[in-house]
Amino acid sequence: MAKKLKKSASEQLGNGVHASAQQIWQAGLDAFAKTQKKGGKVISKLAKDSSSLRQRTRKIAEDQVADVSEGLHKMSGRVSKQAAESWNSLEQLIEETVTRSLTSLGLSTQNELLALHKRIDALIKPGSKKTAVKKAAKKTPAKKAVAKNAAAKPAAKKKAVVKKTAAKTSK
Repeated sequence: MAKKLKKSASEQLGNGVHASAQQIWQAGLDAFAKTQKKGGKVISKLAKDSSSLRQRTRKIAEDQVADVSEGLHKMSGRVSKQAAESWNSLEQLIEETVTRSLTSLGLSTQNELLALHKRIDALIKPGSKKTAVKKAAKKTPAKKAVAKNAAAKPAAKKKAVVKKTAAKTSK
Protein backbone atom coordinates (compact mmCIF):
# COMPACT_ATOMS: atom_id res chain seq x y z
CA MET A 1 0.00 0.00 0.00
CA ALA A 2 2.75 2.29 0.69
CA LYS A 3 3.90 1.63 -2.82
CA LYS A 4 0.50 2.50 -4.19
CA LEU A 5 0.41 5.66 -2.19
CA LYS A 6 3.85 6.56 -3.41
CA LYS A 7 2.86 5.77 -6.96
CA SER A 8 -0.33 7.75 -6.79
CA ALA A 9 1.47 10.69 -5.13
CA SER A 10 4.10 10.65 -7.83
CA GLU A 11 1.41 10.37 -10.51
CA GLN A 12 -0.41 13.30 -9.02
CA LEU A 13 2.82 15.26 -8.88
CA GLY A 14 3.61 14.30 -12.50
CA ASN A 15 0.09 15.23 -13.57
CA GLY A 16 0.39 18.55 -11.73
CA VAL A 17 3.75 19.31 -13.39
CA HIS A 18 2.32 18.27 -16.75
CA ALA A 19 -0.72 20.51 -16.27
CA SER A 20 1.49 23.38 -15.14
CA ALA A 21 3.73 22.93 -18.17
CA GLN A 22 0.63 22.94 -20.38
CA GLN A 23 -0.49 26.20 -18.83
CA ILE A 24 2.96 27.78 -19.29
CA TRP A 25 3.03 26.54 -22.86
CA GLN A 26 -0.42 27.99 -23.52
CA ALA A 27 0.57 31.32 -21.90
CA GLY A 28 3.64 31.47 -24.14
CA LEU A 29 1.54 30.85 -27.22
CA ASP A 30 -0.89 33.56 -26.17
CA ALA A 31 1.97 35.99 -25.56
CA PHE A 32 3.46 35.11 -28.96
CA ALA A 33 0.11 35.71 -30.67
CA LYS A 34 -0.30 39.07 -28.92
CA THR A 35 3.27 40.02 -29.83
CA GLN A 36 2.60 39.17 -33.46
CA LYS A 37 -0.48 41.39 -33.43
CA LYS A 38 1.26 44.25 -31.66
CA GLY A 39 4.66 43.58 -33.29
CA GLY A 40 3.88 45.56 -36.41
CA LYS A 41 2.85 48.53 -34.31
CA VAL A 42 5.95 48.23 -32.11
CA ILE A 43 8.27 47.92 -35.10
CA SER A 44 6.60 50.92 -36.75
CA LYS A 45 6.98 52.94 -33.54
CA LEU A 46 10.63 51.86 -33.18
CA ALA A 47 11.32 52.87 -36.80
CA LYS A 48 9.71 56.28 -36.20
CA ASP A 49 11.67 56.78 -32.97
CA SER A 50 14.84 55.66 -34.73
CA SER A 51 14.26 58.18 -37.54
CA SER A 52 13.69 60.97 -35.04
CA LEU A 53 16.77 59.97 -33.07
CA ARG A 54 18.84 59.83 -36.28
CA GLN A 55 17.73 63.36 -37.24
CA ARG A 56 18.58 64.76 -33.81
CA THR A 57 21.94 63.00 -33.83
CA ARG A 58 22.68 64.29 -37.33
CA LYS A 59 21.81 67.87 -36.30
CA ILE A 60 24.03 67.66 -33.22
CA ALA A 61 26.87 66.20 -35.29
CA GLU A 62 26.51 68.91 -37.97
CA ASP A 63 26.53 71.62 -35.31
CA GLN A 64 29.66 70.19 -33.74
CA VAL A 65 31.34 69.84 -37.14
CA ALA A 66 30.45 73.48 -37.88
CA ASP A 67 31.91 74.57 -34.54
CA VAL A 68 35.09 72.58 -35.10
CA SER A 69 35.35 73.87 -38.67
CA GLU A 70 34.95 77.46 -37.50
CA GLY A 71 37.60 76.90 -34.84
CA LEU A 72 39.99 75.41 -37.36
CA HIS A 73 39.34 78.30 -39.75
CA LYS A 74 40.17 80.83 -37.03
CA MET A 75 43.23 78.84 -36.03
CA SER A 76 44.45 78.64 -39.62
CA GLY A 77 44.01 82.41 -39.90
CA ARG A 78 46.14 82.95 -36.82
CA VAL A 79 48.79 80.51 -38.03
CA SER A 80 48.82 82.16 -41.44
CA LYS A 81 49.24 85.59 -39.86
CA GLN A 82 52.07 84.35 -37.64
CA ALA A 83 53.77 82.73 -40.63
CA ALA A 84 53.54 85.97 -42.61
CA GLU A 85 54.98 87.95 -39.69
CA SER A 86 57.79 85.43 -39.31
CA TRP A 87 58.49 85.57 -43.03
CA ASN A 88 58.60 89.39 -42.95
CA SER A 89 60.97 89.30 -40.00
CA LEU A 90 63.19 86.82 -41.82
CA GLU A 91 63.22 88.98 -44.96
CA GLN A 92 64.12 92.06 -42.91
CA LEU A 93 66.90 90.15 -41.13
CA ILE A 94 68.32 88.97 -44.47
CA GLU A 95 68.15 92.50 -45.92
CA GLU A 96 69.94 93.94 -42.89
CA THR A 97 72.62 91.23 -43.04
CA VAL A 98 73.21 91.80 -46.76
CA THR A 99 73.36 95.57 -46.22
CA ARG A 100 75.92 95.17 -43.42
CA SER A 101 77.97 92.82 -45.59
CA LEU A 102 77.91 95.21 -48.55
CA THR A 103 78.84 98.12 -46.31
CA SER A 104 81.72 96.21 -44.73
CA LEU A 105 83.00 95.35 -48.23
CA GLY A 106 82.72 98.99 -49.26
CA LEU A 107 79.99 98.39 -51.83
CA SER A 108 77.00 100.66 -52.30
CA THR A 109 73.52 99.56 -51.35
CA GLN A 110 70.52 99.88 -53.64
CA ASN A 111 69.22 102.88 -51.69
CA GLU A 112 72.57 104.63 -51.97
CA LEU A 113 72.66 103.98 -55.71
CA LEU A 114 69.12 105.30 -56.13
CA ALA A 115 70.04 108.47 -54.21
CA LEU A 116 73.10 108.89 -56.42
CA HIS A 117 70.97 108.47 -59.56
CA LYS A 118 68.59 111.15 -58.30
CA ARG A 119 71.47 113.53 -57.70
CA ILE A 120 72.85 112.83 -61.18
CA ASP A 121 69.42 113.38 -62.73
CA ALA A 122 69.13 116.69 -60.86
CA LEU A 123 72.52 117.76 -62.25
CA ILE A 124 71.66 116.77 -65.82
CA LYS A 125 68.27 118.49 -66.03
CA PRO A 126 68.15 121.83 -67.88
CA GLY A 127 68.07 124.79 -65.53
CA SER A 128 69.98 122.91 -62.91
CA LYS A 129 73.37 123.72 -64.48
CA LYS A 130 73.57 126.83 -62.37
CA THR A 131 72.93 124.82 -59.24
CA ALA A 132 75.51 122.26 -60.38
CA VAL A 133 78.08 125.01 -60.80
CA LYS A 134 77.19 126.47 -57.42
CA LYS A 135 77.44 123.07 -55.72
CA ALA A 136 80.75 122.37 -57.43
CA ALA A 137 82.03 125.83 -56.48
CA LYS A 138 81.23 125.21 -52.85
CA LYS A 139 83.44 122.14 -52.83
CA THR A 140 86.64 123.62 -54.38
CA PRO A 141 88.04 127.19 -54.22
CA ALA A 142 89.20 127.13 -57.89
CA LYS A 143 85.72 126.29 -59.07
CA LYS A 144 84.36 129.09 -56.88
CA ALA A 145 86.37 131.65 -58.80
CA VAL A 146 85.16 130.22 -62.12
CA ALA A 147 81.55 130.44 -60.90
CA LYS A 148 82.05 134.11 -59.86
CA ASN A 149 83.68 134.98 -63.19
CA ALA A 150 80.90 133.21 -65.07
CA ALA A 151 78.28 135.26 -63.24
CA ALA A 152 80.07 138.54 -64.07
CA LYS A 153 80.50 137.93 -67.83
CA PRO A 154 77.76 138.38 -70.46
CA ALA A 155 75.26 135.59 -71.11
CA ALA A 156 77.02 134.13 -74.19
CA LYS A 157 80.30 133.70 -72.38
CA LYS A 158 78.49 132.36 -69.35
CA LYS A 159 77.19 129.33 -71.30
CA ALA A 160 80.70 128.43 -72.45
CA VAL A 161 82.10 128.60 -68.92
CA VAL A 162 79.27 126.51 -67.54
CA LYS A 163 79.89 123.84 -70.21
CA LYS A 164 83.62 123.77 -69.38
CA THR A 165 82.91 123.62 -65.65
CA ALA A 166 80.34 120.87 -66.11
CA ALA A 167 82.81 118.89 -68.24
CA LYS A 168 85.45 119.23 -65.52
CA THR A 169 83.11 118.18 -62.72
CA SER A 170 81.87 115.13 -64.60
CA LYS A 171 85.46 113.85 -64.96
